[in-house]
Amino acid sequence: MALGRTYSIALVGLNGYVVEVEADIGQTLPAFIILGLPDASLNEAKERIRSAAKNSGIPLSRRKITANLIPASLPKRGSGFDLAVTMAVLRAANDIKPTGRTVFIAELGLDGRLRPVRGILPAVMASVQAGYPEIVVAQANLAEASLVPGAMVRGYRTLARLALDFGADPQDLALDFEPDDEEEDDGPADITAFPDMADVSGQADARHALEVAAAGAHHLLLTGPPGAGKTMLAERLPGLLPDLGDQESMEVTAIHSLCGLPSSSVQLLRRPPFENPHHSATAAAIIGGGSGLPRPGAASRAHRGVLFLDEAPEYERRVLDALRQPLEGGELVIHRSAGTAAYPARFQLVLAANPCPCGKASGKGLECTCTPVMRRRYFARLSGPLLDRVDIQLQVERVSLAEFGQAGAEEDTASVARRVRDARCRQLDRLQAFGLETNSQVPGRILRGELRLAPAATRILDRSLERGVLTARGYDRVLRLAWTIADLAHRDTPDANDIGQALGLRQSAVAAA
Repeated sequence: MALGRTYSIALVGLNGYVVEVEADIGQTLPAFIILGLPDASLNEAKERIRSAAKNSGIPLSRRKITANLIPASLPKRGSGFDLAVTMAVLRAANDIKPTGRTVFIAELGLDGRLRPVRGILPAVMASVQAGYPEIVVAQANLAEASLVPGAMVRGYRTLARLALDFGADPQDLALDFEPDDEEEDDGPADITAFPDMADVSGQADARHALEVAAAGAHHLLLTGPPGAGKTMLAERLPGLLPDLGDQESMEVTAIHSLCGLPSSSVQLLRRPPFENPHHSATAAAIIGGGSGLPRPGAASRAHRGVLFLDEAPEYERRVLDALRQPLEGGELVIHRSAGTAAYPARFQLVLAANPCPCGKASGKGLECTCTPVMRRRYFARLSGPLLDRVDIQLQVERVSLAEFGQAGAEEDTASVARRVRDARCRQLDRLQAFGLETNSQVPGRILRGELRLAPAATRILDRSLERGVLTARGYDRVLRLAWTIADLAHRDTPDANDIGQALGLRQSAVAAA
């Protein structure tokens, strides 16, 4: 009997690696062995494969079957290898013709149907990049897999139909079995609709801060009493952001595919994602992790979008401090005993916090029952190094009765989003020579080099640095804010007023706390 050979893809984080699947049928007693560091779900594939092949009319050989997954040192996990192993065994038994360089990614049901798997988009992307454009997936994964440019994808419902196309004897196959379509959906619901800015009454300063944050992709902290509108403002930030480009859409959709989210099943995600985890979420839920190879968390699912942490001081401090790495580098590298995974995490962080545990310390604070020590301890959960990475730190006050009664008088999301798009275009024209897109990405060496401002414009900022009011990182972040404010005003360079306004946006919440 011949040696069977097929190909599949192993995912480690978002990185995919081509796995060569070899199958050999020996002359000894019946057995089925899978080699190459398989996990529990892959080891269980032996019984799934036997039942699926039998119910498809092409039972496996009753001799010893050995399947080897190369490279043997790379951990293999998940049920996506079922189909590749099956086709290799059938080829070893001469039940089908050679499969060439076709890559097989699907799980098998006991009745022989092909079931969808998570992470099909990054797997297909890795296959095409490695020079294996011909891919076979389950019919339910076909629409998602076809999103990858250059991929020649075929979808099948049953193993029998697939085996027939690869030369199996049609007289033996159970071709009359047609599974129902109950597992297929009609695609995701409309995820492009965001709450409108017109719903927010008053809050002129907060609305302007939100516009600046959207225009320059800046991080934002909103501090104020309950009911002031902090959550309303944060939920409207994604609607102000421009649509994702092709490369950004592929990145975001690949992460959502790996997480098994239905939003990635039929189309590329063009709108920035919005993640709003509960304050009881663990570090693994926010950053990523889990047993075995680490999986992405909310920070990675918010890639190219917004990560909103409401009631931020209620989160564990170690969870908040773990965000410092992605805020600087835009990537999360998670180490576990089973391996290391890197996930992109370039998001806009929006924090909302009350001024104290009871939330009544704003204004005169006469109704507040918290002691000064309690207030300091509560807000101190937001560490200095984390706050230093947040560009805009704004105090949000309660809405007055006059502002609250002016329903429909505020600008809507579409109007503000047009100004944000114009500001993003100005940034791109200025920064594309440096390989950058937004002001929030500009490093200090460029701000103080090619984009250096006149000493008269930065005088107030220089004094703040000398007095210790600002750190060196904070100095650069104020400059980035000033450039964004100038872009919104259609000015070529920031002036002293832009610097002063940027400094005020950064310091107001800290001073109030």
